[in-house]
Amino acid sequence: MIDWQDTWNTVGRVGTAYLLTAVIGWERERGTHSTGLRTFPLVGMASCGYILVLGQQPDIAAQSRVLQGLITGIGFVGGGAILKEGTTVKGTATAASIWNAGIIGAAVAMGRYEIAILLAALNLFTLRMLLPVKLWLDRRNQINDD
Repeated sequence: MIDWQDTWNTVGRVGTAYLLTAVIGWERERGTHSTGLRTFPLVGMASCGYILVLGQQPDIAAQSRVLQGLITGIGFVGGGAILKEGTTVKGTATAASIWNAGIIGAAVAMGRYEIAILLAALNLFTLRMLLPVKLWLDRRNQINDD
């Protein structure tokens, strides 16, 4: 027998993880990054689903192992976004954002919406609002190097 209340709770959690991370993916896509609108929500909802499938583990050590595996796996996905071109490394902000998307999904699955929303908001703030500061510092450093 299907427990419809539990089913809708799951749909709500996966949907919330999807939406919170899709906004970050949209921000990356707007900036013409190769990783964006598809990858971020997939990472967020998959992380949420992974935690939900395992259910509430009463054993703290078991919870820790699950989260460690999830964090490691997402780090591997994020590593694929990092590119080295000569002496320049690109994609680290995208990789860190992918890692954050996984934690957002896990937080939603654990019912920690306040953490998920805060992480999503800070991720967006960092990508959007700190970019002009980074570009200014890069120009300043380039002038000093010349």
